[in-house]
Amino acid sequence: MTGPKEALFEHSPWIEARADARPSSGDRWADLMAVVRGASGEEQLALIRAHPELAGKAAIDRTLTDASAAEQASAGLDRLTPQDYARFHALNAAYRARFGFPFIICVRLTDKAGILAAMEARLRHERDEEIATAIAQIGEIVRLRLKDMAA
Repeated sequence: MTGPKEALFEHSPWIEARADARPSSGDRWADLMAVVRGASGEEQLALIRAHPELAGKAAIDRTLTDASAAEQASAGLDRLTPQDYARFHALNAAYRARFGFPFIICVRLTDKAGILAAMEARLRHERDEEIATAIAQIGEIVRLRLKDMAA
């Protein structure tokens, strides 16, 4: 899924570079997530903001990274009805207005209905809780991308 030159983290190669500059624990995922957890709040927000909206403009324009396109397709987000697109658009807009960053979920671990339910539920979160949830979801995305690379 993730090509050899494509970063594990969306448009955030600094994470892999920092992990590579440190001694390895032998667990690549743990090393990468230690960098993310140790990053400043602004760096964490930049990482979250580097992710595309689900079924958003990048998906429609086909400008997603290969990994994101495949992941969104795995959840059926490439086959939405006009009504589904409208619902995603409205929830994405409400989420971005509330939190200032895109909704992040590991789409490979759910489906369209699960994503929509999570979007609605997470709109009730406080901002700090949602930042932590987004970082955890990014961790799951990266864990699965690393697994794909090892396969």
